[in-house]
Amino acid sequence: MILGGVEAGGTKFLCLVAQEDGAVLAQERFPTRGPDETLADVLAFFRRARDGGIGPAAIGIGTFGPVELRAGAGHGRIMATPKPGWEGADLVGPLRDALGVPIALDTDVNAAALGEAHWGAARGLRTVVYMTVGTGIGAGALVGGRPLHGLVHPEMGHVSVPREPDDDFPGICPFHGACLEGLASGSAVAARWGRPAQELDAATRARATDLEARYLAAGIRNLVYVVAPERVIIGGGIVNLPGLLPAVRRRLAELLGGYPGLPEHGEEGFVVAAGLGQDAGPRGTLVLAGMAAAEAAPG
Repeated sequence: MILGGVEAGGTKFLCLVAQEDGAVLAQERFPTRGPDETLADVLAFFRRARDGGIGPAAIGIGTFGPVELRAGAGHGRIMATPKPGWEGADLVGPLRDALGVPIALDTDVNAAALGEAHWGAARGLRTVVYMTVGTGIGAGALVGGRPLHGLVHPEMGHVSVPREPDDDFPGICPFHGACLEGLASGSAVAARWGRPAQELDAATRARATDLEARYLAAGIRNLVYVVAPERVIIGGGIVNLPGLLPAVRRRLAELLGGYPGLPEHGEEGFVVAAGLGQDAGPRGTLVLAGMAAAEAAPG
């Protein structure tokens, strides 16, 4: 079976068609423009695939959010987003109507979690958290192998974290100021230190890494107690800071304070870098497509 995927990002879209085992048959990236223009590009890609004999049986979409995931008239619509022109945009209806195949939609981070669970750093695990730390912070969770949603999808990047002593940085989140994203995203690092992390001198980068690790560990502590993941996977550009992950692990152990006392929380394999790197999201959209195809199958 051939499956299709769309990774819908705020700056670019990636479309692909692949076999069930993940072998890519065709893919294309293009910049995110307005909804009408961008979805026209998506449709054109899948029509070319169909004309070339590799039309997908189902399509999975992993998108930036917030997005309406509940069934009903609003399903598939982007909610309150700072992305100009995209609030209220329907990601599912135009593709389903034009292509006539089942479509599954989820967040980009839930898609990445699925990708890592099937092919990457979470293979064989059923309850995991995938956190991306880049321009912003987003996280998705699989619980029992299925993406976690409720009234809306989780917004773990906006959890509250205690401010570190002597840190008077106000935070950059337009909604909450000093939430996890406001204090620890790549954009927050650049705003706090005056330049992106990769451009900092060695001494400043060491201080930035220590502070980043403290805030990320505080956010992960919340997730450990609420979601009880078997593993936490971190992706995004900030994970490339030298020494960041070991520092996160050390600080997390301090914050857990020995409770509930599980040895797994202290193991090197509990907080890890994404195994698939930037491919986690696109691979996860194929998993979503497979789920859509299975749900649509007779019987």
